[in-house]
Amino acid sequence: MAAQPKVKPLQKVLIANRGEIAVRVIRACKDAGIGSVAVYADPDRDALFVRLADEAHSLGGATPGDSYLSIEKIVDVAKKSGADSVHPGYGFLAENADFAQAVIDAGLVWIGPPPSAIESLGDKVKARHIAEKVGAPLAPGTKDPLADADEAVTFAEEHGLPIAIKAAFGGGGRGLKVAREMNEVADAFESAVREAVTAFGRGECFVEKFLDKPRHVETQCLADQHGNVVVVSTRDCSLQRRHQKLVEEAPAPFLSEDQVERLYESSKAILKEAGYVGAGTCEFLVAADGTISFLEVNTRLQVEHCVSEEVTGIDLVREMFRIAAGEELGYDDPEVRGHSIEFRINAEDGGRNFMPAPGTLTRWHAPAGPGVRLDGGYDQGETVPGSFDSLVAKLIVSGRDRTQALERSRRALAEFVVDGMPTVIPFHRAVVSDPAYVGASDPSGEGSFDVYTTWIETDFDNQIEPYGGDAAEAPEAEERQTVTVEVGGRRLEVVLPAGLGGIAAGAAPGAKKPKRAKGKKSGAAASGDAVTSPMQGTIVKVAVEEGQDVAEGDVIVVLEAMKMEQPLKAHKAGTVTGLDASVGGSVTSGAVLCEIKD
Repeated sequence: MAAQPKVKPLQKVLIANRGEIAVRVIRACKDAGIGSVAVYADPDRDALFVRLADEAHSLGGATPGDSYLSIEKIVDVAKKSGADSVHPGYGFLAENADFAQAVIDAGLVWIGPPPSAIESLGDKVKARHIAEKVGAPLAPGTKDPLADADEAVTFAEEHGLPIAIKAAFGGGGRGLKVAREMNEVADAFESAVREAVTAFGRGECFVEKFLDKPRHVETQCLADQHGNVVVVSTRDCSLQRRHQKLVEEAPAPFLSEDQVERLYESSKAILKEAGYVGAGTCEFLVAADGTISFLEVNTRLQVEHCVSEEVTGIDLVREMFRIAAGEELGYDDPEVRGHSIEFRINAEDGGRNFMPAPGTLTRWHAPAGPGVRLDGGYDQGETVPGSFDSLVAKLIVSGRDRTQALERSRRALAEFVVDGMPTVIPFHRAVVSDPAYVGASDPSGEGSFDVYTTWIETDFDNQIEPYGGDAAEAPEAEERQTVTVEVGGRRLEVVLPAGLGGIAAGAAPGAKKPKRAKGKKSGAAASGDAVTSPMQGTIVKVAVEEGQDVAEGDVIVVLEAMKMEQPLKAHKAGTVTGLDASVGGSVTSGAVLCEIKD
């Protein structure tokens, strides 16, 4: 008989993440009497999670690639700070087996599944192999990542459209593109690869048959080091835009007992086969005819974990601490009581096709009262940067049943006040009264539930007005500068606010003056011919050339902001003139990129 893992309680956790999830893990540390260490990129130096942690260390970078995706920097800080463990949160390196192995090799406790399980389940292709082996239902798909866009075209020709192109090592909707026409396949593949590299550092993609109008249903699972696996609850996450979730709830409504049983059994079988340990989520699609198809396993904590906590009373982050320390779960599938709904409060304009909208929160008045929980990552006055995810906070509303949860949700959303930037709150206010989402409210689950994963973009009657308030521009990064000081005979570089005294202003020799960010100059005055940027972002693709003839709807450039790509299309037919766009260039909202002349 194999020796059982020794129980060694954690003492000091480094959180390898930012924003709302970093705040969530720091609070769990405080509840458990565990020390917390934050790491931060330059735009986050004054963020809420940095202030809440027991200590915080700079990663010395401004983009994901040179901060939260730098394994070497994070492990180095973990060792220097005296942390004994690392919690990856979600996104960034949370599903990176190399990061998990680097943490373990450094002699630290990895608060997550073994690297082997991340490798086999985090890779969606290998996860499909495991699901097939244990008999979980599957839609047709490629067995291995694609070499190029031509292979995606071949699959589409064989299995028909639509198809979904997915990042093999991705999640959260990034690196996922759906092609409904054959001429869209190649561009969708290239876009998926770019997004995957930006968000996860790896661009491998696979393809599978896309099921039209499916629900997204998942199981929150926990597995310990002793071979025990439980399903905490089901969740429905069908309300999505750009394949990213906006509203989630637990338990998943309008499912039969047989469907729930199949979800529980398949999830446990998959995780046991993979030798899984920690918190994880098995995701499925449920077709309109009731057919269940395995989608993927997220080998980490999910954004929507809160609703499972609310209907079971289980603190999933603290359970992750216990499991990592070697403790047994000590319980079977918990009883689910009541109903809980989570609303992601994203920095996006629902009246402009959910366009990402970084900015500054000039007013932030969150709701309260019975059944209301708020997990946030920002305070009033803080800036939500365009370099990272658009999630500002999560509003979680619970009740004795779905009807009461919806009633409380309407009240809470009406109380929520945010100024300085658009958010998706107007969408949430609309959807909680939309018959397609509300459906039937009786506990038996009988009735119509008509939302599905692309419902927002296809069937939702979007009457949301574009944001009309004053957008508070994010302060420029040059507000800080580095000065060299001498302490006890040792020269040190210190980062200070610019203008803090004569020396900090750069009067002293050796002071490094901050570099000014160059604003994008518009190539022509805005006119009816102008193609202007609808948001602040970075150009990742230029699809046209100067003098090229284009048709209405042709892609001009592709912009990236808040880790999502947004194609900018021609508003009319004509000839491209005054093109002022290059890959890697930064643009501001309203900047003219070119004109289209008749």
